[in-house]
Amino acid sequence: MRFGVLRFPGSCDDVDALHAARRVGDAELLWHGEHDLRGADAIVVPGGFSYGDYLRAGAIARFAPAMESVVGFARDGGLVLGICNGFQVLCEARLLPGALLPNTNLRFTFRQVGLEVVEPDTAFTRACGPSLSIPAKHSWGRYYAEESTLDELEAAGQVLMRYAPGHNFNGSLRDIAGVCNARGNVFGLMPHPEHAVDPLTGSADGLCIFQSMRLAVEGARV
Repeated sequence: MRFGVLRFPGSCDDVDALHAARRVGDAELLWHGEHDLRGADAIVVPGGFSYGDYLRAGAIARFAPAMESVVGFARDGGLVLGICNGFQVLCEARLLPGALLPNTNLRFTFRQVGLEVVEPDTAFTRACGPSLSIPAKHSWGRYYAEESTLDELEAAGQVLMRYAPGHNFNGSLRDIAGVCNARGNVFGLMPHPEHAVDPLTGSADGLCIFQSMRLAVEGARV
């Protein structure tokens, strides 16, 4: 199992994502300016401030050469995880529905949040328990989509995680913390599982997402 972790100018969580992925498999960094995904079985688009968020969070990174390859990889069924800024990039690339808007408090906020796993039998959640404790840190994390789209996502089982009661500090509609695409192979999540992979950090709950991806890839090979 090999993870490829993208690195953009402004990425600040790529190394943590790399170390998290290496706890369950092989992993290497992939430069944003190259098309080659180097045989990765799964891609992680990490958090940070790609291209300084100068235009709009994730809007410039969406056009990077590496993302062109990621779009093709996803359309061929490859697993893609977008974390925080990576979630924003995937929405900008139209790999995921909706958008991430400024937090309702209009401030960058960092705190440990509780998450509820809504759909336990997916490529990103099958190794997870019913609830997780993971850090979140962002200023553009308020998930938004039209009501009709939200209804469709819920009906199709595409809302994989919600903020636990009292933990939705950014104002995301319907407490949505993470969604997947209709095919189930692309997942975006605002909280940071890569910062919760060791008890020394206060929680190892985030590791289950990477473990789930490994199970999905290895199951596909059987």
